[in-house]
Amino acid sequence: MSEILNGDRGVKKDLSNPAIRAAERAEIEKLLPHRDPFLFVDTIDCNEEKQIIARHVFTEDEFFFRGHFPEYPVVPGVILIETMAQAGGAGLVKRKIMGESALFFLASVDKVKFRRQIRPGEEVTLVIENLRVSARMIKQAGKVFVGEELATEAEWMCLVGSKEDL
Repeated sequence: MSEILNGDRGVKKDLSNPAIRAAERAEIEKLLPHRDPFLFVDTIDCNEEKQIIARHVFTEDEFFFRGHFPEYPVVPGVILIETMAQAGGAGLVKRKIMGESALFFLASVDKVKFRRQIRPGEEVTLVIENLRVSARMIKQAGKVFVGEELATEAEWMCLVGSKEDL
C-alpha cells in the first residue's frame, strides 16, 4: 500500500489529536449528509480524478461494538462497505463532480472480500477507485487497509439522487 500513498499528496493529518480529528470531521460533514453515529470518514488525504484516499478511526465508542461480539468486538462487514462508499461519495462532492445536494444510495455490492478483522481503536485507510461516474450512477472499487495490511475490498454501485427530490 505504501506505493499508493507515496508522492506529493499533502501532509497526512494526525487523527489521534482530538482537535484535528474534530476539525477534519467538520469538513467531511460539509460533503456528506451522514452524522454520528453513522459517519465513518474522518479525513480525505488525496482526492484525484481516478483515486480517493481517506481515513477513519474506529473508536471503542462506536455504537455497534456494544452488540457485535461484545466479548471480542470487531467492525461489521456492512459498516466497512458503508465506510468505503461514504469516502467515495465525499471525494466526488469535494471535487465538485457531484453537487452538494447529491444523495448516494447503494444499489449493488460485488466482489467483497474480508481478509482481516478491524478492532476498536484501529485507524483504517480507504483507497477508492472511480470506475465510472455519471450524473445518475457511480461505480467505484475500494480497499480498506490497517497499516500496510489489506483488510477488505469490494466494488459497489450507487444511484444518485438529490435532496431537492425529497
